[in-house]
Amino acid sequence: MASAEEASRPFAGLSDVSISEDIPVEGDISVPMSSSRRDDEFSTLDEPVKETILRDLRAVGNKFIHVLYPKRSSALLRDWDLWGPLLLCVTLALLLQGGAADSDDQGGPQFAEVFVIIWFGSIIITLNSKLLGGTISFFQSLCVLGYCIMPLTAAMAVCRIVLVGGTGTVSFAVRLVVVTASFGWSTFASTAFLADSQPPNRKALVVYPVFLFYFVIGWMILTFSPSQ
Repeated sequence: MASAEEASRPFAGLSDVSISEDIPVEGDISVPMSSSRRDDEFSTLDEPVKETILRDLRAVGNKFIHVLYPKRSSALLRDWDLWGPLLLCVTLALLLQGGAADSDDQGGPQFAEVFVIIWFGSIIITLNSKLLGGTISFFQSLCVLGYCIMPLTAAMAVCRIVLVGGTGTVSFAVRLVVVTASFGWSTFASTAFLADSQPPNRKALVVYPVFLFYFVIGWMILTFSPSQ
């Protein structure tokens, strides 16, 4: 019977427990709001669309400046985006249309070739970098390679202007110089950004596919001729 009574009253023994007056029995359970306020300050959910677009445009412009003045930096690797590569890719593809936008046989394949070369080339370069012990990711590689197409895109615009005057020997010589300089610029800029992500004794093996990547694009620009 005693055990049954104890089971029915599990907290009966607590009545004999006394709490000393020196032990505080009150406290503050309020949660500090400094962290949430800090997060609200950096939140972009309530930011106007105009400010968001302007901030992205400034970021793209800063990356273009990095390509114009290439130096060993991790800016493109750390803050990567695909807006600039997409803009350059579309611009280069449109310039390669050859004035035959209404002809599917002339314009269609060239537009697709630019996208295929950039995406497939980026995948190959990234896989090669990973196999050699690099630390660059796919999107970082795509960002760097895409932004460094800017010199070749500018060369394509210059070649279109030169081709307006004809397709003679002088025109070819000018286009050859422009494309060669842009090809070297793109290769140097991309390797400057990717150098820190590669092992020191294997950088030459990483530069080689980058060289081929921009060489193919430069060859497409050099061999371009407007439709008659």
